Amino acid sequence: MGGDYAARRLAAIKEAAFEVLSEKGYKAASMLEIARRAKASNETLYKWFGNKQALFKALVEDNAREARELLEKALADGSDPIDALSRLGPVLLGIVTGEKAVALNRAAAGDVFETATLGGTIADYGRETILPLLTAVFERADNDGSLTVADPREAAETYVNLLIGDLQIRRVIGVSAPPTRKEAEARAARAVAHLQRIYRNA
Repeated sequence: MGGDYAARRLAAIKEAAFEVLSEKGYKAASMLEIARRAKASNETLYKWFGNKQALFKALVEDNAREARELLEKALADGSDPIDALSRLGPVLLGIVTGEKAVALNRAAAGDVFETATLGGTIADYGRETILPLLTAVFERADNDGSLTVADPREAAETYVNLLIGDLQIRRVIGVSAPPTRKEAEARAARAVAHLQRIYRNA
């Protein structure tokens, strides 16, 4: 019972942190306001997280974990690599252009002149978490002959660039809406089509 209560309290704090971050921006997001929104004490937040940077670092880790688990699940069935990339594309786009990712990237930009810790955390838990999983897909594609891939890591980076392009940064600076499911699927299909031309079987 106590564990369930603590988990619910922690979830409420994290949800409140995202709300405050989205509404006020990183610099103005205070631990006191987050505690008030979560109906928790300020002392609880400092006891659990220590400071604002550590709280937002925990949010980055949570968002990255969600992305990793979604990707691992999509890859676990051992399906055709091209089909896997087509299915992964909309999922990945949804993660990197979603409201949570946008709020966290804006927070990282706001932290550059304070602690400069969030940007590194996003890199470590974001791209560096996803690229090894995508690299494994391209290794599978090369092994089964569906693509000719000399460098699977490079192919994974090419895929990410083709899929996301400048959309993530456009979301962060507020000039693009998140893609609809149909738009994400079309974008993913284009990325895979380009990949098949670049890495077509010799």
